[in-house]
Amino acid sequence: MDEKAKGEMTFLEHLEELRWHIIRSVLAIVVFSVLAFIFKSIIFDVILLGPSKSDFWTNRMICQLGQRLNIDGLCINLKPLVLQNTAVAGQFIAHIKISLIAGLVVGFPYMFYEFWRFIKPALYQNERQHASGAVFYIAFLFFLGVAFGYFLITPFSVNFLYNYQVSDIVKNIPTLASYNSLITSIVLASGILFELPVLVYFLSKVGLVTPAFLKKYRKHAVVVILLVAGIITPTPDMFTQLLVGVPMLLLYEIGIFLSRRVEKAREAESLAG
Repeated sequence: MDEKAKGEMTFLEHLEELRWHIIRSVLAIVVFSVLAFIFKSIIFDVILLGPSKSDFWTNRMICQLGQRLNIDGLCINLKPLVLQNTAVAGQFIAHIKISLIAGLVVGFPYMFYEFWRFIKPALYQNERQHASGAVFYIAFLFFLGVAFGYFLITPFSVNFLYNYQVSDIVKNIPTLASYNSLITSIVLASGILFELPVLVYFLSKVGLVTPAFLKKYRKHAVVVILLVAGIITPTPDMFTQLLVGVPMLLLYEIGIFLSRRVEKAREAESLAG
């Protein structure tokens, strides 16, 4: 690859190189998915069903805070969760889907690493230097977002939705598929949303976004962020929405800071040139 990158590659050679990057990425996802499939008890009993249990770390910490503040409502997920499966192959299909999602999440950094290896030869030396830590920061922010969604948003969402009733005669017995969908959608959405600073950085590098633009539309961004927070948090209470909205606002401000740095670096290069 390095020798070819020094010269010009044909279109078919680029396709062949891309094909091998994709194959290696898919193989990584498959390996992680197989491991997740094998360790079924850890994936389901510990990780997936963890937020619904009263001894989950977040639930215990929030409950301890509620006891100190004499707020009983902060003790959440005290009611044991009961799930049902209505399809003959439902549990097996759920096992496969969750294993694939786990493989995708864990293999995400390697996927991006392969993508980076593919586009790196096409970049100039200064562009490589500026983007040298891209793989680390993208992976870090993604896993930070996943952890945020899993440990903070998910327990409150499960507690609210499982205990919400329109009538006393209507009992909540959710299906395994609906529960899995709730957890994975929240976690994946949080992981993607935490990539906002990286997106702003690259948009600033290509000149599509400036600090002035971000500051001008800060109020609009606040409204959009609150709407997004309301979408990815299925609970209508303001506490949970603020729990999501405040970090997203912080990420937006970090984006403004990064955009300002890009602009200053561009001005310094133009003066030096």
